[in-house]
Amino acid sequence: MTEFSTQLDRLNEMIRGRQAAGAAEKSYTAQLLSAGPERCAKKFGEEAVELIIAATAQGKEATIAEAADVIYHFLVLLRAAGIDVNDVAAELARRETQSGLEEKAGRS
Repeated sequence: MTEFSTQLDRLNEMIRGRQAAGAAEKSYTAQLLSAGPERCAKKFGEEAVELIIAATAQGKEATIAEAADVIYHFLVLLRAAGIDVNDVAAELARRETQSGLEEKAGRS
């Protein structure tokens, strides 16, 4: 396992634990999750825009920081939507057998 995938696993487990604990007054993660998928999606979108701005105008360090925020909020959004990150991994694995152009052409 790579350092990145290990970190993603730890982050995903932390998010799962915060949701289970449900202490929204003590946990930003629990707060987001208790607000529902719509709020989590909005926050993910805000963070994605911040990443775009950082990548195009703010340099490497800002881009790294914003990318970390995007990944965190992506995992929170998946959890809020009731989607297991392993299902996303399975979809990525399925797509490995075709080119990106073929995959896009196959979408309806």
